Amino acid sequence: MIIGGSASQKLAANIAGELGDTLCSIETRKFPDGERYIRIKGKLEDEAVVIQSTGYPQDENLIELFFLLKNLKTLDVNDIKVVIPYFGYGRQDKRFRSGEAVSASIVLDLLQDSGASKIFTINLHENNITEFFDIPVHNLSAMPLIADYIKEILDDPVIIAPDKGALEHAEEIAGILRCEHDYLEKRRISPNEVETKPKNLDVDERQAVIIDDIISTGGTMINASKILKEHGASKIIVACVHPVLVGNSLLKIFATGVVDVVATNTLTSDVSVISVASLIADALRRY
Repeated sequence: MIIGGSASQKLAANIAGELGDTLCSIETRKFPDGERYIRIKGKLEDEAVVIQSTGYPQDENLIELFFLLKNLKTLDVNDIKVVIPYFGYGRQDKRFRSGEAVSASIVLDLLQDSGASKIFTINLHENNITEFFDIPVHNLSAMPLIADYIKEILDDPVIIAPDKGALEHAEEIAGILRCEHDYLEKRRISPNEVETKPKNLDVDERQAVIIDDIISTGGTMINASKILKEHGASKIIVACVHPVLVGNSLLKIFATGVVDVVATNTLTSDVSVISVASLIADALRRY
């Protein structure tokens, strides 16, 4: 039995189709004071898969997810697998200053307390978040899907990480495509001057794909695109797993001369052209 939350209904339907399982409908609405109403419709089974991304509005999507899980548990559904394609509140995995809430840990505790027996997610921003789980967690990678997409549209790309933190994503995609990869490195030229450029490669007249896990405000991608343009890249494409895309970030990215922005459908957006349904369905079959 597949249950899709408000943030992931189409993806849930696609996953149900991949698995040949029943898609269970839900009724959800807001009361005039903003409180949520949730009802699970249809015949319940002993096992269920709940699919819900927890992107914007994060709080509403999380509350709906908690309601769905706890409701299933009290309705005697014993095995509840939870698929969170985009894991909101996943960026604060430690206390940087005294008194801060470690949001990732708190959300995970609430998920487990609500009845989740196993969790599936895609490209967590901080891999060590999995250490907070007391239940099995499968952190899937959508990079192979992005690599397949790139293979269809570019002949000889160079994969660029916008900073060293995203290098592992560039390495994974380049390994699949058997192409070159690099990352942008800052180098101090003088006390008042810093140069940012590809560390090892010459991108002049090359087709460049900038890859990261999340695009939020777009600032990182905008900076990277400008630098690659300055170094002569002939075509620049931006790719990510999770298109958060706050405000007019997409417009700002295109304004730098980027020819295309592509992302998966862990979140719904204008650039969500790569489906993760098969990736999730395969993981649910295996685990």
